Amino acid sequence: MQVVYEDNHVIIVTKESGEIVQGDKTGDTPLSETVKAYIKEKYQKPSAVFLGVVHRLDRPVAGLVMFARTSKALARLNTMFRDGEVHKTYWALVSKMEDGRCQVEDDGEWHTLEHWLMRNEKQNKSYAYDHEVPGSKKAILKYCVAGHTDRYTLLEVNLLTGRHHQIRCQLAAMGCPIKGDLKYGAKRSNPDGSISLLSRRMEFIHPVSKEHIVVEAPLTGIWTKVKS
Repeated sequence: MQVVYEDNHVIIVTKESGEIVQGDKTGDTPLSETVKAYIKEKYQKPSAVFLGVVHRLDRPVAGLVMFARTSKALARLNTMFRDGEVHKTYWALVSKMEDGRCQVEDDGEWHTLEHWLMRNEKQNKSYAYDHEVPGSKKAILKYCVAGHTDRYTLLEVNLLTGRHHQIRCQLAAMGCPIKGDLKYGAKRSNPDGSISLLSRRMEFIHPVSKEHIVVEAPLTGIWTKVKS
């Protein structure tokens, strides 16, 4: 865990792939408890530490995660996330067009993807449709080509809605599964079990101070090898 932004009301840290944000049936220590322990030690708090979870990242995804340090911030951040006032940018590595499937235009322009997503809770997977089906939810994102590695294309993605596995499902639906994402059609896994999706940037108006905040995740590993 690395702290990239911190004040009295908000803390933003980086999550490693494989970590869970909030406790689940696995019993693994969640990132939220690691952050609580950091706050308790740093500020020598004798009593329990308040920490509110305002959003989540899938377990195999790395990057920025925001938490609320006060109840006032938690209530306001919950509203901001619900209303789309926290702007999140992701980086995704997808296969190049060598198999004729992933046809993304390297034209510097932003393109919009719209689908209707249906979540299958038993499979922990979402399915994309080009029309509304019963129980589905509309999903919208924008993407552009932001760089390349020797074998992959880097897409920058802006989420306009927040659906289950939205980026993973929508990119796969256009024939561009994320590197390492076997669940959504990647040919092979990453050695560490991660998928090559990074929560790269957050931009928002602070819920209490009203300052304009922009935070970016530090680049490590394969992300440092991307060429624009």
